[in-house]
Amino acid sequence: MFRSQTMRKVELFVPERDVVGVTEALATSGAFHLTKPDYVGGDSEPEQPDEWQELTLSFAALEQRILALMRAIGVQEDVLPSKALHLILPALAERDITRLEEEIGEPVRELEQARQKLVQFQRYLSQLEPIANLDIDLNELRNLHYTFMIFGTIPTVNIERLKTSLEHFPNTLVVLYREPTLATVVLVGLQRDAEILAHAARSAYLNAVDLPPLYRGTPTEVIATIHASIKRTHEHIVECEREIAHLHHAKMRHLQYLLWRVRASRTLAETVSSFGRLRDAYLIAGWVPTTQVQRIKDGIVQISAQTMIEVTTPRPEELADMPVLLNNPGPIKVFEALVANYSAPRYDELDPTPLLAVTFPLFFGLMFGDVGHGLFLSLFGVLLLSRMVPRLRAMAGFGGILAACGLTSSIFGFLYGSVFGFEDVLTALWLRPLEAITDILIVSVGIGVIVLSLGMLYHIVNCALMRRWAEMIFSRNGVAGLVLYWSLLGVGAGLAGVDLPLPTGVFIALALVAALAVAFAEWFIQALERQKPRFAEGLAMGVMLAFFEVFETLISMFSNTLSYVRMGAFAVAHGALSLVVFILAEMVSPAKGWGYWLTVALGNLFVIGFEGVIVGIQTMRLEYYELFSKFYSGGGRSYHPLTLIHHMPENS
Repeated sequence: MFRSQTMRKVELFVPERDVVGVTEALATSGAFHLTKPDYVGGDSEPEQPDEWQELTLSFAALEQRILALMRAIGVQEDVLPSKALHLILPALAERDITRLEEEIGEPVRELEQARQKLVQFQRYLSQLEPIANLDIDLNELRNLHYTFMIFGTIPTVNIERLKTSLEHFPNTLVVLYREPTLATVVLVGLQRDAEILAHAARSAYLNAVDLPPLYRGTPTEVIATIHASIKRTHEHIVECEREIAHLHHAKMRHLQYLLWRVRASRTLAETVSSFGRLRDAYLIAGWVPTTQVQRIKDGIVQISAQTMIEVTTPRPEELADMPVLLNNPGPIKVFEALVANYSAPRYDELDPTPLLAVTFPLFFGLMFGDVGHGLFLSLFGVLLLSRMVPRLRAMAGFGGILAACGLTSSIFGFLYGSVFGFEDVLTALWLRPLEAITDILIVSVGIGVIVLSLGMLYHIVNCALMRRWAEMIFSRNGVAGLVLYWSLLGVGAGLAGVDLPLPTGVFIALALVAALAVAFAEWFIQALERQKPRFAEGLAMGVMLAFFEVFETLISMFSNTLSYVRMGAFAVAHGALSLVVFILAEMVSPAKGWGYWLTVALGNLFVIGFEGVIVGIQTMRLEYYELFSKFYSGGGRSYHPLTLIHHMPENS
């Protein structure tokens, strides 16, 4: 549970005719992490086969066409295929997609055209409705030979401006109908001045009535004709939507499967193009968990008996490239995302996930203790895990973390006697932070001491695993640092009058010895590694630097320990913020009417959202900067087995 699974490097020499089948088998196995092979017969990487790169581009174009069809009839792509996917010939996929485009394209185009017509009809109505009461044949206005006429609506404030701009040209501007903000006008002038009149009208924002020649008669008659057209268009839209809904149900599975088939083929082509190539064979290399090696070999032999398989134990220089597959049970596994957010562990160091899985909910719950608030967060976490809300599916990986933090918050809520900020409903099983500020701060520091000590123990074990014995003993986070830390705690407790099994003088002596070990750690490490100690700046400067090393270590231990005081401080702040909510509620409704309870409800939502985010950030800070800095270096490679099935981004 604390170490990643052991890996073996598997290298395959695959005949060209079998490369597709072998690649599909490796992807189906779910256990082959692809890496670059060690090329045979030369130092340079062989030239990649162009045909697979061309296939990749072809499949990418086909994939976009399928996605366009799916969007057209509202088919979602998030249904994973239930059976293994194999390479499809581009010509076969092209023929299938073309047939679907013919079946789906026509009703979709008709629907789009009908909707565009509907928008046009609405525009015509908006032009005609202001002049609906005028008894003018619109067709006669179109057939004027010597007279230019514009008929439409204009902002009332622009009428005088239009008249002024045309005062040097023969024209008549007649206001047919006037409202406070909009007026219906007709502008008449000579045909020779048509361009000038039209430009002036546009500058004054005159919205001209512009109807096709097929509309004849008075505005009232034309409006009736347009309404009839709108009715027919609505009926046609309903028919198109019905046909598209039928296509949605009839073609949904076909499109989804075809999409995944083409997408898998694109991934396969990309993968093969990344393989090494030697004449008529391909070189494939990857990392496989030791427990899965035999299964991989058996599967490859069934597909290609001519494939040569070599399994090797990783050499020390290959450990940095080896991926890390963590081996945590379900409740702990959900916290691997937080570790990965910091950095994946290296193969040769302990996995911090189990420690994080205990301390993260503990820190959060102590700072955010409330039964109601915790239950709300837990339910929200379960909702994220269920993936029932499409917009929240991207956060599903954090659902388990949120649920665990909500559970510990509820537990501390019972200890604090708080439910949705009410502290007179439950009896506190331990203490109320607002009434015992000193106690909660002392407990927070005590938890910090234990957690920091665990971090140093982790560092000691990591050094032992890496066989860095000198660092394990003398470093500030090693044995010397741990002894110094606890010795100082013993000295402080003794001076405070705490009855300890050892006298204070023993702790002082241990602290001095440990401080000397930390101060001259570099010299001791060089000596143990049989290197001659180097005094680059001289002996005096070396002693001074050793003093500052101890001083910095002491300051670091003190500040790291006090950082955990924030847990108690936030527990107090949580209770105080809830108290403020009730004060505001009583100000809104002293009689505790509906305004009181509405304020309480909104205030609790604010506390859950606002303070929940802040407490989460502070918890991550305690983990990453105070704890992980003691033992965790990270920098490892996450294990990502080869697969042909990849989800596209949400906005693709």
